[in-house]
Amino acid sequence: MGAAETPANLYVSNHDGSDCSDAGTGTQAVPYCTISAAAKVVQPGQTVRIKPGKVYDEAVTIARSGEPGRPVSFVSEIQTGPAGHVQLAAGKGLTVTGASHVVLNKLLIRGGLQIKGSSDVELDRIHSRNVGQASLVVGEGSSNVRVSRGNLGEVLVNGGSRNTVLSRNNVLGHSRPAVAVADAPGTVVTNNTLYGYCAATLSVTGSSTASGIFNNVLLTESTGGACTSADPRNAVLVSQTAAAGTLADYNLLFAVPGLAPVPYSWSGTTYKDADTFLAATGQGAHDISNESDVEGDGFEGSPRIDSADATAPGVLLTDVAGNPMVDDPLVPNTGKNGGYLDRGASELQDGLSRATVTVDPAHAPAGTEVQVQAGSDSRWPTTMSYQVDFGDGTTPVVTSPGTPHAPVKHAYSRPGDYVVKVTAVNGVGVKASAEKPVKVAPAGPGMADFTATQVLPPAGGSDAHVAPLTYAINASASVTPWPVARMDVNFGEGWSQSYDGLTAVQHTYAKPGAHEVTVKLTDIKGGTATTTRTVAVDYAPSGFVAPERPHRLTDTRFHGGAIRGGEPTVVRMPLQLPTSDHTTAGGMSSVVLNVTLTGATQDTHLSVSPTREDRPATSNVNVRVGGTTSNTVTVPVDKNGWVWMRLNSGQAHLIVDFVGHYQPNAGHKFSPIAPTRLADTRTAGGPLAGGTTRPVKVAGVNGIPADAKAVAVNLTSTGATSDSWVSAYPDSAHPTGSSNLNPEPGKDKSNQVIVPVGPNGTIWLYNNAGSTHLIMDAVGYYGGDAKALFTPVVPKRLADTRLTGKLAPGATTTVSGLPADAVGAVVNLTATETTGPGFLTAFGHGSARPEASSLNTLPGLTVPNHVTTPVRDGKVSVFNSWGGSNHVITDLLGYFTQD
Repeated sequence: MGAAETPANLYVSNHDGSDCSDAGTGTQAVPYCTISAAAKVVQPGQTVRIKPGKVYDEAVTIARSGEPGRPVSFVSEIQTGPAGHVQLAAGKGLTVTGASHVVLNKLLIRGGLQIKGSSDVELDRIHSRNVGQASLVVGEGSSNVRVSRGNLGEVLVNGGSRNTVLSRNNVLGHSRPAVAVADAPGTVVTNNTLYGYCAATLSVTGSSTASGIFNNVLLTESTGGACTSADPRNAVLVSQTAAAGTLADYNLLFAVPGLAPVPYSWSGTTYKDADTFLAATGQGAHDISNESDVEGDGFEGSPRIDSADATAPGVLLTDVAGNPMVDDPLVPNTGKNGGYLDRGASELQDGLSRATVTVDPAHAPAGTEVQVQAGSDSRWPTTMSYQVDFGDGTTPVVTSPGTPHAPVKHAYSRPGDYVVKVTAVNGVGVKASAEKPVKVAPAGPGMADFTATQVLPPAGGSDAHVAPLTYAINASASVTPWPVARMDVNFGEGWSQSYDGLTAVQHTYAKPGAHEVTVKLTDIKGGTATTTRTVAVDYAPSGFVAPERPHRLTDTRFHGGAIRGGEPTVVRMPLQLPTSDHTTAGGMSSVVLNVTLTGATQDTHLSVSPTREDRPATSNVNVRVGGTTSNTVTVPVDKNGWVWMRLNSGQAHLIVDFVGHYQPNAGHKFSPIAPTRLADTRTAGGPLAGGTTRPVKVAGVNGIPADAKAVAVNLTSTGATSDSWVSAYPDSAHPTGSSNLNPEPGKDKSNQVIVPVGPNGTIWLYNNAGSTHLIMDAVGYYGGDAKALFTPVVPKRLADTRLTGKLAPGATTTVSGLPADAVGAVVNLTATETTGPGFLTAFGHGSARPEASSLNTLPGLTVPNHVTTPVRDGKVSVFNSWGGSNHVITDLLGYFTQD
């Protein structure tokens, strides 16, 4: 292949996903896997571009040469930022041997770097460490090696090497000098920062004649007992054999306070300071020796600033970090010929990292003059210039450096939202920017506007409590000629509030409905703007979240005593409840409870609602004197997460078990199904004896998917031999102790239950006493392929046949009033004034009637039941069996819609 055909780059990458191969040709598409593979084939003029980020676990030897003007180069593919260094593994070094015209750039070497018998080698931005040994060795007759802008451990230049240059490096010594030059004539050490501990900081010995030591910062420090020699430390040590032709000047020599090392040892004689050194040798005319001002190094006011010789051999005008030489305006220029190069590896910069901008006024009518004040965090403000772009298409204003920066004035001609951008530029062209928005309003009266957005809990649940019916009122779209000083909001339910400035606010409503909201804005000049809008407040569609297991919230038999008719009783919900899917209940909108009344002193009923003040016309639990009755209740919570219960008359004990909750952006969706029988002990298994359990397979059968998370079932007891209670729960290993149904001899009783699906797709039934037959009909499931979300409502009556006439045996009534897009509904169905035993069945209007029952009726009893039913065309049908006539009352608790 001819020279003209040689590819400019070879590529190396060992990253996961790289289609690398050491047997290939090192293309960008198929790079080499190792640096060593590229080192074996690299040709003059080629650059080996190495991808950083992963450690290369290899020792690398470079033995191939470039040509004058066409070196072989090994560089990091990423040239900016500290993460761009290519790393070799600890203990794995890099050697350049017998080669010439070689460039190494931005490598991190933890096993040491050696240059052997090589010439014209450039080492730039090298980080090298080698524990217990030198990090860089230039030897075996190497020549013209240039080491720049590196961070290195101990450096050895020896073995007859010639004309080595170290410039702008940080070098850390320990048991040996930071830089040790031995038998290496013509070595130049310029603008480095060298840290010496247990030896001289810089030593030049042997035949290292005609060397140069310029512009360095040398710190000499003893580590006390860690150092074996009691001899004085020297910042600079030049032996008698190396002194001929060796020059030193413009160095800064520091020492740790109290150690008082001797800074110079020159040709066998020590000198206590720069003055005595100069007087005896004629060297170091501009050296500074300082035994206490260590902290001054690198800070404003340090003697190293603007005091070096920019014409010294080996000078680089960019420092170890790549920063340019820059004049510090706060420090006199004491460098050679009035120059301002800094001593050491680093060049002190102005510190510019950010710009600042203020606009006054930042909100005003069109035509108003605004003032823009530009600034920055530069420590040298007189070097700064600023470009101010007003964002309206007019020509930016540029201020001159070195002058006071007065505010820039500007008048916007057209209303609009603009952004003022300030770009700060220092003396060497480094930039920083800042922006500030400006609102330019139309001249004349303002216009108020706002949005009302429902506030929902974050997706996946949150510990934070987000009350239902919370709305955010945001008036930021309003237009006022001047900034708003006060915002008054009437939320439309007898509550108003004033706020300072234009503020996004939240309000939790007590009830859903249409509310007239008024926002009035008053600006800083006294001008006002008002608007009124109707906000439709409603509950958000929600998913069902099941607890790990149902648990008891209250039982007045053991705490608080019986509740009394007409007196509201609060039951507090668990707002941070661990659940089976790790969701918490901080944003619950409604809850599902099993509510039991027992020990009633007279025939009565219980109503459940989300507000204390309501006395609902609906009922949830009906009980006879001395009896025990349970029913499932779905009801919204109030803003505190409370539910209110009111007994109509008499007294009774109240037992409330928590079954689950609905929450926006959480939980599982629902699919209603026509009632489908899952279990009937009359035909299989026999009655359930007291104190025993029985599993029922629910997932993967009768249309319920195998991955369903919970099921809604109607549970019926019949043929009970004694008063008892029955519990349905997901895991036989964790019985709940809460009841779902209270069987009684001679009575068929029903209750709807929502139960999480347990292991192997089962739920478990437990009977406490006697024996009873149990019938279980599924009415829907949560999870799996379900697609419907639940919207709760404040319980309201949909139908009452006491106003229209009894439902005859075998007759069906239609209940309307549901949303047209509802696919399911949760209702409280009540049968009363029953003339004969029988049952009611709720099903979707116009659909085939299922054989299962929703509620069992008994003569002389008022029987309610929580019913989940499909809905069609916004209607539900209720069928009365042939047992007798009934009055039927239907109360809506919520409905399901497809998302």
